[in-house]
Amino acid sequence: MRVFRRRNAGATDGTAQDSPGAQSPDDPADAKQARPAAEAAKGRPTPKRSEAERRRRQPIAGSRAGSRAPATPRTPEDKARAKSERARKYEAMRRGETWALNPRDRGPARALARDYVDSKRRISEYYMYVLVVLIVVVFLRAKAVQAIATPFILVLVAVVILDAQVIRRGLRRLMAERLPGESTRGLTWYAVFRALQIRRFRLPAPRVQPGAKI
Repeated sequence: MRVFRRRNAGATDGTAQDSPGAQSPDDPADAKQARPAAEAAKGRPTPKRSEAERRRRQPIAGSRAGSRAPATPRTPEDKARAKSERARKYEAMRRGETWALNPRDRGPARALARDYVDSKRRISEYYMYVLVVLIVVVFLRAKAVQAIATPFILVLVAVVILDAQVIRRGLRRLMAERLPGESTRGLTWYAVFRALQIRRFRLPAPRVQPGAKI
């Protein structure tokens, strides 16, 4: 059923106003009256829920996640080149070349400490072999064997401590003769840990033979 509105006082005859749905949307006054109060206060229409959720999921401009470029896959040539470079650096480190050494191995004091340890056969370098044997003995769970292994471990620890004291005194004397004024901070522990390693696995590789004078 169509509802007719009353004519305005100033309206001419023959011009009747239609319903609100038939009004022209181009009239700014009518558009302002047709908008809800919340939209009029904000100055913009309220977005739909789906549109608001889509905006929240978009990355923030300038963020690391949005500006990060996708990683390009490495080609077989790049992998082969990197592998060759690692092998070259490892061999250079074994030879003791300065550019390939780790920071803890660099410097004339560390080189002298390595030569001092490598120039003698020490009981400490067999520590790893004995340690493997002791681990096997522990897993045997034989009371007679474990009774012998316990004091043997104490003797081994005492030998390592005694050898560390000998390395400390000899290295300090050698440093005073060869590199006076050079810092010896951490040098004793560096030499002791090298002495505990198996000779063939030491890095950098020994450049002096046992018994050689340095």
